[in-house]
Amino acid sequence: MFLGIDVSTTATKAVLVDGNGSVVAAESEAYDYQTPQPQWAEQHPEVWWQATRSVLRGLDLRGVEAVGLTGQMHGLVLLGADDAPLRPAILWNDQRTAAECDEMRAALGLERLVAITGNDALPGFTAPKLLWVRNHEPDVYAAARRMLLPKDYLRLRLTGVHATDRAGGSGTQLFDLARRDWSAELLDQLGIDPGLLPPTFEGPEVTGTVSREAAESTGLAVGTPVVAGGGDQAATAVGTGVVDPGAVMLSLGTSGVVFAATDAPVRDPQGRVHAFCHALPERWHLMGVMLSAAGSLRWLRDTVAPGEDFAALAASAGDVPAGADGLLFLPYLTGERTPHADPLARGAFVGLTVRHGRAHLVRAVMEGVAFGLRDGLELMQAAGVGAVDEIRASGGGTRSAVWRQVLADVLGASLVTPAASEGAAYGAALLAAGRIPTFTASTQTDPSGTDYGTAYARYRDLYPALRSTFR
Repeated sequence: MFLGIDVSTTATKAVLVDGNGSVVAAESEAYDYQTPQPQWAEQHPEVWWQATRSVLRGLDLRGVEAVGLTGQMHGLVLLGADDAPLRPAILWNDQRTAAECDEMRAALGLERLVAITGNDALPGFTAPKLLWVRNHEPDVYAAARRMLLPKDYLRLRLTGVHATDRAGGSGTQLFDLARRDWSAELLDQLGIDPGLLPPTFEGPEVTGTVSREAAESTGLAVGTPVVAGGGDQAATAVGTGVVDPGAVMLSLGTSGVVFAATDAPVRDPQGRVHAFCHALPERWHLMGVMLSAAGSLRWLRDTVAPGEDFAALAASAGDVPAGADGLLFLPYLTGERTPHADPLARGAFVGLTVRHGRAHLVRAVMEGVAFGLRDGLELMQAAGVGAVDEIRASGGGTRSAVWRQVLADVLGASLVTPAASEGAAYGAALLAAGRIPTFTASTQTDPSGTDYGTAYARYRDLYPALRSTFR
């Protein structure tokens, strides 16, 4: 047996797989995060550890040969000399660090920043969060002895070891993308002590073993190896077999992701799509991220149809023609990352008339999210990914047949969903097992020939037209 643990933003999930890569059992425990001020998102690391202990107690862990870890990327965990957290973790969806992003660009210049890290400075990344603590909480910064990512705090509790994987490390924006390790130049220019940063490992490499104290808390055997694992998107890609050049994945969860594997570092010159290390050696990936994807539909449900079943709400969009009778939705409800690195970007319905009903709103949300994902895919293709005929899709939003068809038509590619998927935790378990599964499709949705060209062009005009109203 091999165990994968996913420390996500809203739940911790554990998955057991056998030597063939088949899921044997899974457990999860939900929790929330805090927003103490506008644009802030925080979570105490102890929440992850207690949730992990809880889910592991629900599994039969006999025979577990290795553990893989994954989780939310970019979060900042600062530890003191006793390895206790000095403050709540600042999460990936926190947007407080615009000034620190400017500080990074001023220190290196955008061109050099992208050349080293593969990315522009964005509020979601770890590096500007670290600078924010230095600028606003100097006592905390002075007391910090180690910086970890969320899943790596779990590693510390399991093994007593400070370490991170190279996929997650590259998401901090303190990494040299080509060298697959911390950037000495970047740390020097930003004045960050390299001693704050943990050693880095490739995803399948063993980083430590389960301690006696952790074994007593979790039920794992003392000495069980814990591998490096990977950030949640890289681990999900491992679980769907998106590891070779040309393979493309789409995730439609709270946020939305398009992900393409590459065999060398590939960058967008302006850093509009993310370039990170993959969870496997000698693999990299490009990734476009929109912050509110299926989260947009959840917002709509909670706002105009509280308590409505998601499946019924999504199905109602099938009664509305493509283009939603001229209604457009801009899905920037929590700012945006791709293609506009703008924490102040805001959502909008445009083109409302008395003819539009609730089903039109649903359809417009689905199409707006699909247009946002197309923005990312087109930037990745321009960077060198090339033509895309098939996209492997996962996430709660893909349960909707209507939404799958919208995505296939807007993206111009067949959408295939896996026969069975436990998401990032499954990929982490496979990294622990040292194997990549054969992909088996459950559904395939081909483009229907619906032309979204005009609607997409109108959508692309919305952000520049409305940008001044966001300020």
